[in-house]
Amino acid sequence: MPGGYSRGPAAGDGRLRLARLALVLLGWVSSSSPTSSAYSSTSSVSFLGSAVSAQPPLSSQCPPMCECSEAARTVKCVNRNLTEVPADLPLYVRNLFLTGNHLAVLPAGAFARRPPLAELAALNLSGSRLVEVHADAFDHLPSLRQLDLSHNPLAHISPFAFSGNNTSASVPSPLEELILNHIVPPADQLLKQNRSFEGMVAAALRTGHALRELRSLDLGSNQFLYLPRDVLAQLPSLRHLDLRNNSLVSLTYVSFRNLTYLESLHLEDNALKVLHNGTLAELQGLAHVRLFLDNNPWVCDCHMADMVDWLKETEIVQGKARLTCAFPEKMRNRVLLELNSSDLDCDPVLPPSLQTSYVFLGIVLALIGAIFLLVLYLNRKGIKKWMHNIRDACRDHMEGYHYRYEINADPRLTNLSSNSDV
Repeated sequence: MPGGYSRGPAAGDGRLRLARLALVLLGWVSSSSPTSSAYSSTSSVSFLGSAVSAQPPLSSQCPPMCECSEAARTVKCVNRNLTEVPADLPLYVRNLFLTGNHLAVLPAGAFARRPPLAELAALNLSGSRLVEVHADAFDHLPSLRQLDLSHNPLAHISPFAFSGNNTSASVPSPLEELILNHIVPPADQLLKQNRSFEGMVAAALRTGHALRELRSLDLGSNQFLYLPRDVLAQLPSLRHLDLRNNSLVSLTYVSFRNLTYLESLHLEDNALKVLHNGTLAELQGLAHVRLFLDNNPWVCDCHMADMVDWLKETEIVQGKARLTCAFPEKMRNRVLLELNSSDLDCDPVLPPSLQTSYVFLGIVLALIGAIFLLVLYLNRKGIKKWMHNIRDACRDHMEGYHYRYEINADPRLTNLSSNSDV
């Protein structure tokens, strides 16, 4: 096939045909030289045996649904509607593409082979409709450096997906690059799990210190609303962190303090309103970081003052001259670096979306009040009768108290009561 790719054991069949041709030629030579017939016969048999043994073993053959290149150490099983990982992957594979399939579930030991796939360094499973990744799914891949799980609706990632069941993780995962973008599942699948998507991803990243060698992590386009407090706690070697195109509204609870080697942090296209002093101090303490903050709806009120001062002094924010205000309306499109403390008002006008929410709430409450009054009106006769009954009961009760009080207050009635008792 072009590009050096082969299908199946075609190369082995070619070697076998050459061996048979050589055997015929040796037989012809031996027949023309009687003195060496015995030696030639022995040699031909041994040559045939070596030729047959030269065929690639089953583990080096190419799976029927894949394209293989031994020279490039690459196997591609792309858009083949596979429902499981092929069992007969060649041992030489270094780059494995299983994209565009229907794998659904990646069970424990999905890549376990005997002998193991010791050379496999890059594994691409993007767009294969994966819903579940079980514990030990990537065991027996001692050289795995790059893993791409992007564009899969992952409703369940085991906390031990990357670390195995050994929580002590004495032997860390060899992973250096992990791609987990566009993996948010449908909302109904998350409801069945009764867990947050952010928490599920965080548990898989922090369990067992397994990913302490990870250098690049891509979590973009996952609709994250927040980052759990310790989601980055077990990733001390991280160099590149991509969180762009999420819905993050704050970084207050997440810590970047232990990411001492971090070189790039992408926070573009989120919902960040302001960065508070604690976050600013942590980011400034990272010696090599480059920070990207474009396309966030910054709210330019008095709470923005510290961030504006920090932006004017720091050099870690890339393209900081492009950062502009989104709210309030009077500050829209103002460049953050050009703001002064006198420009930052502590009583900003509410965004139109929030104003609309309050109007809608008022309409709902008014509707509820109108329904309550209508119910009272429709039941006015019953309510009037009920109130009269209560009034009569209270009157009778009070008259009884009044009668007893008069008896106790008049001494003649008291004596009369005593004589009647006698």
